[in-house]
Amino acid sequence: MNLLNTIIIGLKEIWTHKFRSLLTMLGIILGVASLVGMAAIIKGMENGMKETMVAMGGVDKVLLRIQDVPDWQDHLADQAPGRTMLDVEALRRSAPLIRLVSPAMEIEDATATRGEKRTRPAVLMGAWPAVLDMNLHTLAHGRFFNAIDEEEARSVCVIGTGIRDELFGKPEEVGHEIIPIGEEILINGQPFTIIGMFMQYMSEAEIKEKARIAKEGNKQKSGPKRQTGWGRKGGWAFWSKNNTIYIPLNTAWVKFRAVGDLNGVPDPRLTDIDIKVASLDMLEPAIQQARNVLLITHRGIEDFTFQTQENQLENINKQIQNARLSGGIIAAISLLVGGIGIMNIMLASINERIREIGTCKAIGATGFDIFTQILVESVVVSLVGAVLGVGASYGFVQVLQALTPSANTPIITPAAMLVGVAFSAFVGILAGLIPAFKAASLDPIQALRYE
Repeated sequence: MNLLNTIIIGLKEIWTHKFRSLLTMLGIILGVASLVGMAAIIKGMENGMKETMVAMGGVDKVLLRIQDVPDWQDHLADQAPGRTMLDVEALRRSAPLIRLVSPAMEIEDATATRGEKRTRPAVLMGAWPAVLDMNLHTLAHGRFFNAIDEEEARSVCVIGTGIRDELFGKPEEVGHEIIPIGEEILINGQPFTIIGMFMQYMSEAEIKEKARIAKEGNKQKSGPKRQTGWGRKGGWAFWSKNNTIYIPLNTAWVKFRAVGDLNGVPDPRLTDIDIKVASLDMLEPAIQQARNVLLITHRGIEDFTFQTQENQLENINKQIQNARLSGGIIAAISLLVGGIGIMNIMLASINERIREIGTCKAIGATGFDIFTQILVESVVVSLVGAVLGVGASYGFVQVLQALTPSANTPIITPAAMLVGVAFSAFVGILAGLIPAFKAASLDPIQALRYE
């Protein structure tokens, strides 16, 4: 029997019983749609996580974190110094495998005001100019503060576009780009002059959306605006970079930390010390070198650890693998349920076609021919359902985006579609085996007598 003719007969059988065939394929359609849709969402998450990692400083960035002292040093816990400028100077002087050291002092609950306009709590960081390279910042206007600003603790600041938008208005609202260089704002009641502004940082999804709107003549989409990633447009990393205010590190100390806490005790500790290694090939030796230096400045107290972007990448890959495994198991169960539906319908179809099968055998069709015919029909039903499922996955992704919007645009990949179609074909084969064996084993004389 010709395989092409067998496939055509299978398609005709589907067309003859359209509604029944659609119900039969529904499990396969939903299974493939969920598999492809889940894979698209996970791919979008993966891209978003890696995009965020790059936005926060790149692969060669290493974070110096504070941790609890080990159990055997519990008696020294109250002597742990934390991160201080002594660490920064020691790393710069004695760790040649470290090419960049960037200290930072964050001022919590900072609020910037201009007239009656007030920002939500912003990220206010006292830092060195090294923070530009460390966090991959790009100045769009003005300048960053320099060594003189740092030494004299000048009241100058560099802001992100999010701060500009809240204090001076958004460009789309006023009709032109606002460049507030030279303007004065109050930060926690202290006057500061804006000397620079960063570019607007956007995720890849936001850039594409902006380009789409521009292409359509700045027509806004109907309906409520989406909130993305932690309720902030573009995800946490981009929101943070757009809503950061940088001031000189010495200025942060003099104006906000030197006055002390509620008890009048100044806090010289740093919020962050970030480093960049001279070469990724020497990452482990560089970290070990930095550890040796810090053990000296901390008098042997191990109240610190290092977090590399490679560690984050490993965590990302682990999360993605777990998500893929969970989604794959759920989709596989859906497809197997769809296969059971195909098997039931094929068994019912054989009961309806017993005389037809008997006639085919009477005129020369072999048991193998009948077996092949039924098996191919089962696979055809499954593959048609898979194709419809791939099409449905596009709508499925759009619905999920509307219900649970995120900063990461789902990406439907060819690999996911191929896996869905291939697994559907496999399910079709499994579902067709029992009906095919039953049809092939029918006795032609008994089949012709069947009514």
